[in-house]
This record gives sequence, structure tokens and C-alpha cells, in this order.
Amino acid sequence: MAHAAARCPSGRGSGDGETGKPRKVALITGITGQVHGIVRRSSSFNTGRIEHLYKNPQAHIEGNMKLHYGDLTDSTCLVKIINEVKPTEIYNLGAQSHVKISFDLAEYTADVDGVGTLRLLDAVKTCGLIGSVRFYQASTSELYGKVQETPQKETTPFYPRSPYGAAKLYAYWIVVNFREAYNLFAVNGILFNHESPRRGANFVTRKISRSVAKIYLGQLECFSLGNLDAKRDWGHAKDYVEAMWLMLQSDEPEDFVIATGEVHSVREFVEKSFLHIGKTIVWEGKDEHEVGRCKESGRVHVRVDLKYYRPTEVDFLQGDCTKAKQKLNWKPRVGFDELVREMVDADVELMRTNPNA
Repeated sequence: MAHAAARCPSGRGSGDGETGKPRKVALITGITGQVHGIVRRSSSFNTGRIEHLYKNPQAHIEGNMKLHYGDLTDSTCLVKIINEVKPTEIYNLGAQSHVKISFDLAEYTADVDGVGTLRLLDAVKTCGLIGSVRFYQASTSELYGKVQETPQKETTPFYPRSPYGAAKLYAYWIVVNFREAYNLFAVNGILFNHESPRRGANFVTRKISRSVAKIYLGQLECFSLGNLDAKRDWGHAKDYVEAMWLMLQSDEPEDFVIATGEVHSVREFVEKSFLHIGKTIVWEGKDEHEVGRCKESGRVHVRVDLKYYRPTEVDFLQGDCTKAKQKLNWKPRVGFDELVREMVDADVELMRTNPNA
């Protein structure tokens, strides 16, 4: 998990000195995640997923991006950074965001994902920026957990099924509270699963694309997964980042569900990934004894391991983004098949040049 702060124009509509309009400054926690820092100090390098920004003269050399060491568990550093940067927009993307790991690191997850959001909001208040900052909170479809209706929309009751979901539930409501109590422009983006080649290697989609790439290159024979029948609404991170930005450009602060409305299983993600490299997966057996065998070669490439199951599973998530389409004029552009192909292609290229990546 990493946090980050970036001093940069936030994108379309940013002002500059030539026009006399105020310059927008975005502060982003979690910049070393999928999205383009407050960077959590680590004894190992943790900026690999923003390496491309260092090579971009517009982002780095011209001083439009500045990284700050900080942590969502440290109130003092958050106040210091916010007071120094004086952002006009804050995107709180920092979190311990792995659902399965949250069962093992429940207290830490609550501290970062739940109370960390409060610390950031309190820092804004302490610095006297309530009236000038717009705050985006990365909320999650995991709030719905044991779903109470399908598809899930902004008014669907929450029923989280993990320490991660429970921590994010606190964060959701404390954002609403600051909006109503202090008139802060604060919004929750309830984003369903959003993937990209920058997804962390221990998330299921990236684990699949990395493993399939290694099998294609002859670097791996077989890999293991958990619940093959879990169904998710998967979109592309770059589409969802646009939705995040749009929420902070609105006239009024509102919470939005961001999703594609399409549902696919982990099993289908596996099949599509292998098809892209010319392999057809045939499933044999049941439950933990199920395997995925290559029809062409007869080799077993996929196995099921119970250690990857969650203590409480979330079986089905499907979002309804009608409100975002109507009020933000937003819609997803990248489809499921294109997403799978992009992730597999990126990992084939990565593993070809660096098999140990």
C-alpha cells in the first residue's frame, strides 16, 4: 500500500498564470497504485507503477509532479503536507485494498482505510481549507458485499463482508458527515472493480494475466486460484479515473456508482486470457479438485487452492451507473475483452524482458 501527493494541474479545465485563472493543485494519496505522490516510506522501492511519469517531461521535469513522504496513519504529516501544498482537489486513493489480506491485517486495514480517511478530512479542516478544497473518496463495491438487490446503485443498502469493506463503510459515512456538518465539497465514488496492466500482482486479474503470459513464454506450467465462480463487474482503471475527476467538477457534491453493468466470472477471465494466447481451457473435476486443462496440449494450467478463498465470500457484484451517465455524462469505453487482451499483452511484454518481474 502506498500514499502519494502530486502538485499538478488536475487535467481538463486547469487554469494557468497566462490566463489569470487560479491554478488547480491536486493532492493524491495512493499514487503508486494503479492511478497516476504522499508516498509511504518503504525500505524497498515502491514507485515502479509511476516510473513512466518520471520519464514524462510534462509531468516531472517541468515540476508538475512532486512526491511527498507521508502516511495515512500519521496525522501530523498529513497536516504538514496539506498546509504546504494547499491543494484545490484531494483524491484519497490510498488504502490497504486487498480484500483477502484484510482478514489477516484487519486492524491495520481499519486504521488506514477507515480512520486514515478521517485523519485526511481533519487535516483539511485544521488547515482551514474546508471552503476551498474538493475531496474525492475512493469508495468500493465491496460495501455491498452480501448484495441486497441487483444491480447495485447509490441507494442499495450496504452489507460489507470483509474487514476491508467494513473499514471503507466507515470512510464512506465520515465523508458524508463532513459534507453535511461542515459543507465540505466531498464525494464518494463507489467504484466497482477497475483493472489495468498496473494492477498489483497479488490481485486475481493481474495474477491471471501474469501467469498466462509466463505460460505462453514457457516460464510457468501451472498456477492456482481460489473461487473460480466469483462474478464481478470489471472495468478499465483509466475510464474510472475520468469519472473520479468528473465528480469533482460538478456543481454539487454527490456520491456516484461507477461500473460497466456487465458481469463476468473469474473462470471467464481465465478462459479469455488463455484464448488470447491460442489455448482453450477445458474444466475437469469439482470444487477444490477442479483443474483447467489445455485442450490443445493436454497440460493442466490451472488448479484450485482453498487458501485463496475468503472466510466470507462476495459471490456477485453488478453496478448500475445510470446516475453517472445522466449527471456526469460518463460511460465506460473499454470493454471486457479489450481489457483482458491489454493486460495479457502487457504482461507478455514484461515477462519477455524481465521474467522475474
